[in-house]
Amino acid sequence: MEVIYERCCGIDVHKNMVMACIFVKGKKEIRKFGTFTEELEELITWIREKACEVVAMESTGVYWKPVYNLLEEAGVKAIVVNAQHIKGVPGRKTDVKDAEWIADLVRHGLVKESYIPNRAQRELREMTRYRQDLIEEKAREINRIQKVLEGANIKLASVISDVSGKTGISILKAIINGTTDAETLSQLAVGRTIKKIPLLQKALKGSAGEHQRQMLKHQIRHIEFLICEIERIDEEVQKKTKYAEKEIELLDTMPGIGRRSAERIIAETGIDMNQFKSAAQFASWAGLVPECNKSAGKKKSVKIRKGNKTLKTTLVECACSAIRDKNGFFHARYKKISARRGGKRALIAIAHSMLLSIYAMLRDKQAYRDLGSNYFYEIDKHKIMTKNIKSLQKLGYSVTLNQTA
Repeated sequence: MEVIYERCCGIDVHKNMVMACIFVKGKKEIRKFGTFTEELEELITWIREKACEVVAMESTGVYWKPVYNLLEEAGVKAIVVNAQHIKGVPGRKTDVKDAEWIADLVRHGLVKESYIPNRAQRELREMTRYRQDLIEEKAREINRIQKVLEGANIKLASVISDVSGKTGISILKAIINGTTDAETLSQLAVGRTIKKIPLLQKALKGSAGEHQRQMLKHQIRHIEFLICEIERIDEEVQKKTKYAEKEIELLDTMPGIGRRSAERIIAETGIDMNQFKSAAQFASWAGLVPECNKSAGKKKSVKIRKGNKTLKTTLVECACSAIRDKNGFFHARYKKISARRGGKRALIAIAHSMLLSIYAMLRDKQAYRDLGSNYFYEIDKHKIMTKNIKSLQKLGYSVTLNQTA
């Protein structure tokens, strides 16, 4: 095989050690290093002494990050590769052989580089992902509150949709302070919940004891803490995304995508679409396309491939929101696919459509233009007409078509 790099290095990364193998004009040298910063700096010094053109490593959990960061700071070209793409021969696996195998694959140009964004975007990713973790933790805490209320025979969640809203928090704090009268508690309703006061009085008749009040006290305190932290992170994310304000506004024009979702998408993909060869490769990287697994002319799997889990989850959430607009293209596409393939597959298809639109919007710097709910009807008009004619003919009718003005 043709040698692409005369001087290259392969690194097998672990939590407490890294095994490095350097090829220099066909000769290999292997060394073992620790993962403390001083020891990694020794590794980088060795790599620079050998004048390596490229360094490759597996994307092993988060352990590749300190190595990559130091290589990036030192100006050494480093690539991270998917561990699935470089599996060695079974039964011959050691740390030394792994490092040799990675270096040998890099030497002959047989590895595919993973997309690693710059440091600023990596930090933005961590911030938006952490914010999402806090939002999910808040949702879990609200579920715990509902369990406690059910144990106290209080059906608050059956009347108001958001227990953590103004009305819900006011009522819960009153219960914690010892108020038990349902009529008094129902008067704390604000906004649209005022219309539900009679129903609230029925729902708030329960038996909240000392134990339930203590549990609710801890849970409300936790929720308020999470809300404060989420607001602080929102401010930090807004500062870090000032460079992409125009792109966020563009994404906000698409149904189903709000400010937070747009920030999460930008954090995962960046704003430069030139790093992806095409929209199809972009969708493949995100993991929103079926696996290609054919043998003997048969498809063995149609599952979507693994990709960027955060981006995939965000787009599916946005798709759930987008299909609610009954006058939009996404609703029409969802109905068309779900009738044949089911709701879950249809949601993945909508997420895929949204991703392709995002690619075009960020590439061309244009706002979203909805194709409308009649898009498929106009395309399939002839098919629909033919199908209906055949159905009527089977019933014994002769059909003559006259186009109206």
